[in-house]
Amino acid sequence: MVKAETYEGPGAPVELAEGCILGIGNPLLDVSAVVPTELFEKYGVKLNDAILAEEKQMPLYEELVKDYPVEYIAGGATQNSIRVAQWMSQSKGATGFLGSIGQDDFGKQLTKACTDAGVAAHYYETTEQPTGVCAVLIHEGERSLVTKLDAANCYKHSHTKSEAIQAVIEKAKIFYIASFFLTVPEGPETIEAVAKHAAEESKIFAMNLSAPFLIDFFSEQMNKALPYTDFVFSNETEAETFAKKQGWDCDLAEAALRLSAMPKVSGARPRTVVFSQGAEPTIVAFNGTVTYYPVPKLNTDLLVDTNGAGDAFVGGFLARLAAGMPLAECVRSGHYAARVVIQRSGCSVPPQPDI
Repeated sequence: MVKAETYEGPGAPVELAEGCILGIGNPLLDVSAVVPTELFEKYGVKLNDAILAEEKQMPLYEELVKDYPVEYIAGGATQNSIRVAQWMSQSKGATGFLGSIGQDDFGKQLTKACTDAGVAAHYYETTEQPTGVCAVLIHEGERSLVTKLDAANCYKHSHTKSEAIQAVIEKAKIFYIASFFLTVPEGPETIEAVAKHAAEESKIFAMNLSAPFLIDFFSEQMNKALPYTDFVFSNETEAETFAKKQGWDCDLAEAALRLSAMPKVSGARPRTVVFSQGAEPTIVAFNGTVTYYPVPKLNTDLLVDTNGAGDAFVGGFLARLAAGMPLAECVRSGHYAARVVIQRSGCSVPPQPDI
């Protein structure tokens, strides 16, 4: 069954319980700059893509800082979503984040940015590597991400076993993880433990497919996590890659339905699949029905930077989900958050949502 949904903008924030949303992922410092197409060609980077830096991309970071006006923004896909969820909720201490940073100035800067945003930063600090960075290359409103994980790659599963972090996990009602965390050596083990807890306690476990290369090269790890998911997020490119990987010859609506019907550990609720498509309608598959949610149009003159739009959508969505709102309200909130972010540089927000 397929239907279309029309609706107005999101309503006012709803008070959320302390620590109810917990993200686990790779905290990164975004180094963002507007660059020419020649830089993409020089480093073998494609527009609208996200990759882990290889040896040939290592000089990119120094060149960005040296030759272009850069902005430093607290980043990492999951951390972005959690910051936006906190902003949308306007509820003190509603969100928290787990991840690994270095004991350096960038790590201090990330901690301050996270805390200033109202998110409880439960970082694991390592001396093995410096804090991870992500080069955000912007060209005519489009962007590509080149990530150097460094300290983010050093997260230890033992961190989640401490008494303090166990208390954080017990308090959370919604867990959100972007699939980038699957690349961390102890990431899959951490994901599995948290996902099992969520299933046993009938809590919500949400995951993002995040990038085509993860679907292609980390499919084993992803396939182990997917049965625990109550919500799966993806953009259209990732959705197409996932469908192809599964051997499905179908459109995105059918792919969303098939993904929603894949085996699931917890029977507490049906799986919801959300495919965003930029300015095109968002596809939501739930309980055998696909619904298209139109995206409010934005004058292209107002578009500044698409970096973080997908992360912002998830953050807005989770803020309403944590408040027990229906799917239409969650999508509406996601659209609003993404709309705000793409009119700014990086995944940044004004002091308060204008809703």
